[in-house]
This record gives sequence, C-alpha cells and structure tokens, in this order.
Amino acid sequence: METFGKILSVAVGGAFGAVARYLINISPAANVFDKFPFPTFLINITGSFLIGFFLILLTDKVQVSDNLRMAIIVGFLGAFTTFSTFEVEIFGLVRDRQLVTAIVYLFLSVTVGFAGVISGVTLARVLSFPR
Repeated sequence: METFGKILSVAVGGAFGAVARYLINISPAANVFDKFPFPTFLINITGSFLIGFFLILLTDKVQVSDNLRMAIIVGFLGAFTTFSTFEVEIFGLVRDRQLVTAIVYLFLSVTVGFAGVISGVTLARVLSFPR
C-alpha cells in the first residue's frame, strides 16, 4: 500500500506540473522572442532552480512525508521540466539550419540551468526552518 501512495503522489504532482508547464507555454510571454523557444527555456531554468531548492529543503531542512517529497520533486517538477522538449527543439533548429540559435539555446539552457540548481541548493542551505 505504501508504494501505491507514492505512485498516487507522483501522479497528482505530475498532473499539476504538466498543467503549469502548459499554462506557461500558452501565456502571452510565449512569443516574446521570434525564433527562440523562450517558454521551454524559462521552464527548464525555473525547474532546475526549484529541483535544487526542494532537494535540500525537503531532505535536510524541513521534515515532510516521503509522499509529499515525491509529489513535489518527482511528480510536479518531473512533469514541469521539459528536457525532452528541449532536445526536440534543438533538433528542429538544426534541421531548419538555425545553427547559431541552436548553439546559443543549448549553451544557455545547460549553463544557466546548472547555475539554477546551484543557486537553489545554496539558498535552501542558508535558510532556517524548524524541524
């Protein structure tokens, strides 16, 4: 029964993460840049930060149930982040011979996303929460 609870937690979190991702993709900000896939970039960077933050917060700082931790990290953030979409978009840019845009998008997503993870971990480590 414990496994079912975790699966259900991941499913519920995943549903919310997928909806959040969809809402960002249809927002007016989705077309800010003509050829640059900004919504996916924003989601990947935000998701990278949040996964770093919650990884530390929910394991080292605040005591929560395994189900809640799974719902947030595996479910919500797993569905919210879009690395596979990122890869397909790079493929499309390369296929359309937009090599400079593809390289800039790839480089910025990886480096700024990694900086997001480090920033989230750092912030979570300095915050003080009662256990």
